[in-house]
Amino acid sequence: MPAQHETEKRDFVKVTVGIPVRYKFLSKSIQVNDADTHEGMTSNLSGMGLVMVTKLPPVDLLAPLLTHEVLIGVNVFLPSTESPIKALTSVSWVECVEEGAEKCAIGLKFVDVKKEDQDKILRYVIKSQITRKVQR
Repeated sequence: MPAQHETEKRDFVKVTVGIPVRYKFLSKSIQVNDADTHEGMTSNLSGMGLVMVTKLPPVDLLAPLLTHEVLIGVNVFLPSTESPIKALTSVSWVECVEEGAEKCAIGLKFVDVKKEDQDKILRYVIKSQITRKVQR
């Protein structure tokens, strides 16, 4: 994560929102001994990626996740869509949510997402922003 004095460059607007996510750890270069599907929730979402709150990944996957040897395949269940948004993501950062807890926040950047799915995300984010401004 950037230091406090650095400014963060954003190409897309983000929205703070809790949306269910299912995900798997994937790699072409190393063996991943975790074939389970896991669940988490977004804490924010943009056209570039998301922050997901979930259980801490296995310790042996942390370094490969941060070096992008292991990617995360996500299914994001937007309320406005019938089927989930499927995307391949890379980990930008991992942060503990609370001391001693098994939960963490993971910053994920979209590596591969269909244009029409990215458009659905952007429409959802913009609609959410407009709705929040109207409610204020």
